[in-house]
Amino acid sequence: MEELELYNQKTFEDLKNINEYGVEFWYARDLMTALGYVKWGNFVNVINKAKSSAETSNINIFEHFADVGRVLKVGNGAKMEVTDIMLSRYACYLIVQNGDPRKKMIALGQQYFAIQTRKQELSEEKAPKDLTEEEKRLLLRGHVKGFNKKLASAAKECGVDNYGKFNNAGYMGLYGGETAQAIKVRKKLKKNDNILDFMGSTELAANFFRITQTEERLKKGDITTQSAADLTHFEIGKKVRATMKEISGTVPEKLPTPEKSIKEIEKEKKKLDNKSKKAIKK
Repeated sequence: MEELELYNQKTFEDLKNINEYGVEFWYARDLMTALGYVKWGNFVNVINKAKSSAETSNINIFEHFADVGRVLKVGNGAKMEVTDIMLSRYACYLIVQNGDPRKKMIALGQQYFAIQTRKQELSEEKAPKDLTEEEKRLLLRGHVKGFNKKLASAAKECGVDNYGKFNNAGYMGLYGGETAQAIKVRKKLKKNDNILDFMGSTELAANFFRITQTEERLKKGDITTQSAADLTHFEIGKKVRATMKEISGTVPEKLPTPEKSIKEIEKEKKKLDNKSKKAIKK
């Protein structure tokens, strides 16, 4: 039982990372070692099973599994660039559930999560509700806004002086040739509307993935011209599009445009918050 009590701390909390927005995440390669896997290829098979489990439950995998590039230190202080995956806590749970129970750390993990689930069932406290579509949109829009600033900074470092052209390259890759203006026209938006404010959570998640992956790629330092940066953004957008098509069969331009914009949702939320504050004061 003592082993089980130490499981959460040793396997998860010690490996946890926190990004600049306070969001926790784990690197798959770190988790792989902790769970007793040696070969990356074998662990990727477990991750793919975990993704399938998420899809079966209608969970958006882009919110829990994000492919990234990463530089690791190897022998003699040398560095090696590898592919990795940023995982949410839920993704870690799914990986443990789909791992090889013959491995001690996987078996302990399955026991740990079974006990945690039972504790939650027995708790008198109401479990936190799932995020609504509007809440997901607000959360993702905030992430997109933050990382767009990082992308702009990385692009500038790579020699991009026409950011509009660079930005359009990413949209064209993701949306099958559509520019930002073409997307705006298709969505029937007004001149000053921001297309990102009129995207559902799935579409925002796809764009978030495009933005984060492009920023990671540009940070490697081997892209030094506008044309090379544009092409990189286009190709990454194209890969995200292909992934969406493979997983769900739906490309971004076929996703529905929400009736409410992000600004409208924020306005309604602010109104409700103010009403709640007034009620508390009474």
